[in-house]
Amino acid sequence: MSTKRTLLTIALGLFAIFAIIAAFTTWYTVDESEQAVVVTFGKSGETITESGLHFKLPWPMQKVEVLSKETFSLEFGYKERSQGDMELYPSETKMITGDEFFVLTDLVVQWKITDPKKYLFNSEEPKELLHSATSSAIRSIIGNSKIDAALTDGKSEIESKTRELLSQLMEKYDVGISILGVKLQDVELPNEEVRAAFTAVTDARETKSTKINQADKYRNQRISEVQGEIAAIKSKAEGQKVARIEQAVGDVAVFKQLYNEYKGNQAITRERLVLETLETVLPQAQIYIMNDDEGSTMKYLPIQPATPKPKEEGSDSQ
Repeated sequence: MSTKRTLLTIALGLFAIFAIIAAFTTWYTVDESEQAVVVTFGKSGETITESGLHFKLPWPMQKVEVLSKETFSLEFGYKERSQGDMELYPSETKMITGDEFFVLTDLVVQWKITDPKKYLFNSEEPKELLHSATSSAIRSIIGNSKIDAALTDGKSEIESKTRELLSQLMEKYDVGISILGVKLQDVELPNEEVRAAFTAVTDARETKSTKINQADKYRNQRISEVQGEIAAIKSKAEGQKVARIEQAVGDVAVFKQLYNEYKGNQAITRERLVLETLETVLPQAQIYIMNDDEGSTMKYLPIQPATPKPKEEGSDSQ
């Protein structure tokens, strides 16, 4: 009896333990910023992306791997500590450019998990794989870039090419990681003297660019002023052109009118024109027209300048 009772007690104990395990391992929660993969006997199963309470078979039949949906940052070449200090890894960041200069390059890679199953089962260390791929991509791009581009205005192009190459590598490795962005933090020369020389070159380039911009601004300003002067001269010339045309049209109209009168009575018109011309040429002259007994006109035409009449003495007093 005692043996049966002992076996029954052990069975009840095991059942109680199994019940407790089942009670605590048959349900799980997924947050809005998380995604989960249900693993059945070590094999991947359903991917859970909806937040809330979910149920599964008790452990060890099924377990759940919960992963974040958020964006992660891979710091390449340095590590930022909690106190704000940075630990540098020069051996990791030292690389050679296409024109055989050494540079120290560190960067940040933004990435996220887009396929939880591949992330969990296609690689034992997907983060280490991403780190190695980042090193390969940046060294390849820097190795095909000139030192000037790496230190000055070519950084954005280097970032773009590194991101493209790293994305291709991660797609090839197929570990469920997508690359969102690559940002260069520092690209500098390891030698202080060479660094100072390149700084001087950079300053000279900036000065050159400033001078060119100033010259372009002055040129554009002068061009605008000259164009304004040209427009004013053209406008004035157009005005004079219109005025002269109108004056010519008026003179033609007067001439035509005189011509019509001349055709109707040539002698009178001719004499009239002579008199009007004399009045215009000698505005101060006194003109006398005398006719003889036969009635002919302008037989005698004395022209005397007009002289003012002298005042008589004492006229003012009168």
